[in-house]
Amino acid sequence: MNSIVLVIIGALVLILGYRFYGSFIAAKVLVLDETREVPSKKFEDGHDYVPTNKWILLGHHFAAIAGAGPLIGPVLAAQFGYLPGTLWILIGGVFAGAVHDMVILFASVRQDGESIAEIARKNLGKRMGFITSIAVIFILIISMAGLGLPVVNSLYNSPWGTFTVGFTIPVAIFIGIYLRFIRPGKIAEGTIIGMALILLGVILGPYIQHTALAPYLTFNVKQMSIILAVYGFCAAVLPVWLLLLPRDYLSTYMKLGVIALLVIGIILVRPELQMPALTKFIGGGGPIVPGKVFPFLFITIACGALSGFHSLIGSGTTPKLISNEKDILPIGFGSMLIESFIALMALIAATCLPTADYFAINSAPAVFEKLGMLPKELPMLSQMVGENLAGRPGGAVSLAVGMSYVFYKIPGLEGLMSYWYHFCIMFEALFILTTIDAGTRVGRYLLQDLFGKIYKPFAKKNSWLNIIFFSVLMSFTWGYLLYTGNISTIWPLFGTANQMLAAIAFAIGTTIIIKMGKQRYAMITIIPMIAISIITITASFSNIFGNYIPKGEMLLVILSIILLILLVTIVYESVKVWIKDLKNIKTSDKDTVV
Repeated sequence: MNSIVLVIIGALVLILGYRFYGSFIAAKVLVLDETREVPSKKFEDGHDYVPTNKWILLGHHFAAIAGAGPLIGPVLAAQFGYLPGTLWILIGGVFAGAVHDMVILFASVRQDGESIAEIARKNLGKRMGFITSIAVIFILIISMAGLGLPVVNSLYNSPWGTFTVGFTIPVAIFIGIYLRFIRPGKIAEGTIIGMALILLGVILGPYIQHTALAPYLTFNVKQMSIILAVYGFCAAVLPVWLLLLPRDYLSTYMKLGVIALLVIGIILVRPELQMPALTKFIGGGGPIVPGKVFPFLFITIACGALSGFHSLIGSGTTPKLISNEKDILPIGFGSMLIESFIALMALIAATCLPTADYFAINSAPAVFEKLGMLPKELPMLSQMVGENLAGRPGGAVSLAVGMSYVFYKIPGLEGLMSYWYHFCIMFEALFILTTIDAGTRVGRYLLQDLFGKIYKPFAKKNSWLNIIFFSVLMSFTWGYLLYTGNISTIWPLFGTANQMLAAIAFAIGTTIIIKMGKQRYAMITIIPMIAISIITITASFSNIFGNYIPKGEMLLVILSIILLILLVTIVYESVKVWIKDLKNIKTSDKDTVV
């Protein structure tokens, strides 16, 4: 199949989904009201609650939600062929992921920017609020460690990457100060300056690794894990306008620029998808994803179609920054569809590679040997890049090679394969890192809400002692997992935990819709909740009995069981509340008629 056809189909499906389904939910179900006071104006404090321009906020929100999933997940899921991943990215993105994101963002905006746990407490009762708090914090810590892994693996022993990504931090702080004090309101001007400085960091990167600074920018895996946790702490403590907002929205434009270049490259090169529509591994036995296409396709693609992590951003930083309810549609629904398009581009880039080369990169050498395949262009690509590309599992390397494979075939760019490859690796790290800062800040909110119920002084949101204490606590917990763990111990659990959180968010979102008296529209959240619950429970049992127990990973078994209990409890309790609310609505209607 020609890649251009897939790009066009994907773009049309997502655009039409936004125009019709997204607009329908915004107008008929949620009834967004631009005259209604929003939390950013009601509680404006210059630190967490800050009315923010729609386009800057869209950039921040997109950067915060678009982590490893849309880049890594679709690449790994290509093991099953290009068709299953394409269908789930497009259908799941419109009818599950975008609905999930917009409904939770709306619920938080309507309830003073509260966290998902607080929303559960107010609408499902104190006990459910406590259970949800525990579940969400538990899942968030696992998710943050999982999201940190690709960043660490991309940046360790790489002075070029460390400099380029690290350079965005002082640039963001400068732009934050520039737009707040030097040239307030001059967003276009600040954006141009910020993007120019970020591009300067990209250009200087290759030269830095050949200077005396290189040794000071070269860190091993453990050191990089600590640095990442320290960065998360800083992003959680500093005022949102100083680091988080400018860094995320500037990074977003860079991300979208690279994806736009990839689309242009695909149009110019017109590569054929070399991966078949379906591979022999849909029934299991694949070297990359350990299981059948159902349920592991959905768990693996994760954020490219649906992600529970998004509910933490949608009830974390973003609702405290929205300046108009009408912005919920483009920011909530629209950002998710942009992420789905990026996931589709990542899938295309991976499947443009010769099939044997794809499996050679993503499989351990001993495993690849058993497949009976012979690499086609991989030796040549390795020589052009200057690194051995075989046996580099995890998805990041194969995506970078796939994108470079498209770029270098553009006439006149043949000699830049090494540059394209390293640039794409850095692009991936920059893409994923923006979830670390927002996620740590959201974790601080959640911990403070939970501990504030136990000891009232902890509930003081403007207390610097509380801000620092809970930021340290959050950064340390996920940082410790990252420091002591690896792909095999963290990533499998991250996938199931992430989708479990999505099911929990759908349950809470359904409760909000019913309490609004819009019960006839409740199926927009109930159907995806049922689907992802079945998928996640099936994947968990498959992991426990087919992966963890045979390998003696009892800690992962215990954590998976805890997650299953939390999910079943929250969904069950939510259904009980729905039945009660529906009975009350019917009784109220009868009283009205009488």
